[in-house]
Amino acid sequence: MKEESYDVAIIGGGPAGLTAAIYLGRAKLNSIVLEKAVPGGNAAITDMIENYPGFPDGISGRELSERMRVQAEKFGTKFKILHEVISVDLKGDIKKIKTSNEEINASALIIATGTEWAKLNVPGEEKLTGKGVSYCATCDGPFFKDRTIAVIGGGDSAVDEANYLTRFGKKVIIIHRRDRLRAAKIIQDRAFANPKIDFRFSTIVTEIIGDEFVKALRLRNLNTEEEEILEVEGVFVFVGNYPSTSFLKGQIEMDEAGYIITNERMEASVKGVFACGDVRKKMLKQVVTACGEGATAAVAAQHYIEELKGEEYK
Repeated sequence: MKEESYDVAIIGGGPAGLTAAIYLGRAKLNSIVLEKAVPGGNAAITDMIENYPGFPDGISGRELSERMRVQAEKFGTKFKILHEVISVDLKGDIKKIKTSNEEINASALIIATGTEWAKLNVPGEEKLTGKGVSYCATCDGPFFKDRTIAVIGGGDSAVDEANYLTRFGKKVIIIHRRDRLRAAKIIQDRAFANPKIDFRFSTIVTEIIGDEFVKALRLRNLNTEEEEILEVEGVFVFVGNYPSTSFLKGQIEMDEAGYIITNERMEASVKGVFACGDVRKKMLKQVVTACGEGATAAVAAQHYIEELKGEEYK
């Protein structure tokens, strides 16, 4: 199996990993980003980011991610796209990272793998994923032109993506298990003012119905226990996230949900290993906080590498 060696390897190319890549490139360290999908992670599939400083009119997640990637490459950081990490060995001074077709050795490791979308885990969901069930409105919204679409969830992502989906669907129905939305007020206001959006509160999905494609949802009202069959042709699920840390199990300290525990320097429990972005245990998961943590992790990793080489901190 092919082997390559670097000063620092970054697993994950979302905003945290991309920012770390920029800082490491400017520090002239031999670094690489391993990204299993596309640079930007979940940010890249976000239609519009309105709270990132410096963009008063907002910026698409894809454009912001691409700008970060270009900036990192400008400073010399290498990228391997569509490279999913299968396992790591964090014992010893050299961290070993195994992908499907090669091994990467690095003196320091930055974990920026972010989170993945949680599933409903109801009958029909797995069978109909890609056949009307989706977890990415930006990716799949155009396939549902003039159709009735259900959005499951009540947080920022769910309500924001419901607004986005009205560009395509003739009707969008937000289904939320609570009696009110959890999204930011400005996002809620847009949804309530949108004539294409309807709501089902205190309601859960118990089954996704369809043979080859989604045809309907079986719903249950949590207050009355009454069931309803709602005809829809698309289902977009936004019911939370879980950290992408399964490949790290048993190797570093994590909380009960699988989020990595670090100190303020982004240092994990294993020396030479750092974590940043949404994969960390923290209060706020936003692009701007991920970028700040990516910068901190990169500088801390730079200091660690300099210490290994016997250099003074700069």
